[in-house]
Amino acid sequence: MEREKILSFIREIIVAVAFICIILIILWGYTGQFPHSPMVVVTSSSMMHSDASFGKIGTIDPGDLVLVKKAKDIITREEGREKGYITYRDYGDVIIYYPNGNKNATPIIHRAICWVEKNKDGTYNVEEYGIYNQQSITIPELELRNYKPPHSGFITKGDNNGNLSDQATELSSPVKPEWVLGKARGEIPWFGLIKLIIFGNENGYHGDDAVWIGRAVAPRDEWICLGISLFVIIGIPSIWDGYNYYKKWKLKKLRL
Repeated sequence: MEREKILSFIREIIVAVAFICIILIILWGYTGQFPHSPMVVVTSSSMMHSDASFGKIGTIDPGDLVLVKKAKDIITREEGREKGYITYRDYGDVIIYYPNGNKNATPIIHRAICWVEKNKDGTYNVEEYGIYNQQSITIPELELRNYKPPHSGFITKGDNNGNLSDQATELSSPVKPEWVLGKARGEIPWFGLIKLIIFGNENGYHGDDAVWIGRAVAPRDEWICLGISLFVIIGIPSIWDGYNYYKKWKLKKLRL
C-alpha cells in the first residue's frame, strides 16, 4: 500500500513537470524566444487606459503577464492608423526594448510611434510626420522640439504618458531594432502580481484606487480579479479534496 502511494506521488510529479514543459514548448514555439523567457511581468502604469473595464482585460497594466513575440517587423502607430492595425486599444505595435541598448536595465514596454531616419549628411527624415531632410525634429504632440538624435530608430511612448515620448524624457534615445526584445502579444492578466508581491513595483501605480499587498501596488479591481481566479483554481479544488477526505474519514469512523 505504501509503495503504491509513493508511485502515485511520483507519477503526479512527472505529469506536472511534463505539463509545464509542454506549456513552455508551446510558448517558445509561438514567441520564438528560446532560451529566453517568453513573457514579461508589467510593473508600471505607463500603458494603462483610463477607460478600461473592470479587471482591465485587453490593456497592459501592472501585474499583467505579456507574451514577447520575436519582432520580424514592427508597425508604428502612424502606420497602424493607415492600415487599421490595432493592438491593446491603440494603433501600431507595442515593443519591449532595452533603453539605450543597456541589457542590464529593466526592459521598457511601450508603443512604437514612428521611425526617425538619420541621413548621412546629418539631416533627419520622419516619414510618418512629413519631415524630410531637416536639421532637427519638432513634433509637438510627442514633446520633441529641435530634437537631434544621435542615430536612427523608433520613437516610443507609453499610452498613459500623455504627449511625453520616451525620447522627450530622455528615457532612451531612438530605439534601434537590435535593442528590441520583441513585440507584446496577448496577456495573462493579474497573475504577475504574485511575483511583484515579493520583488515589488513601488512606483508602479499611484491612482486613487491603489492597493498595496506585500511590495506590490496595483488597482483594486486587479487584486479582486486575482483573488477570484486563485479561489477558482486553487480554493475550490482544495475544498473539494477536503470534503472528499472528510467523507472517507467519516465512513471509516462509522465502520469502526
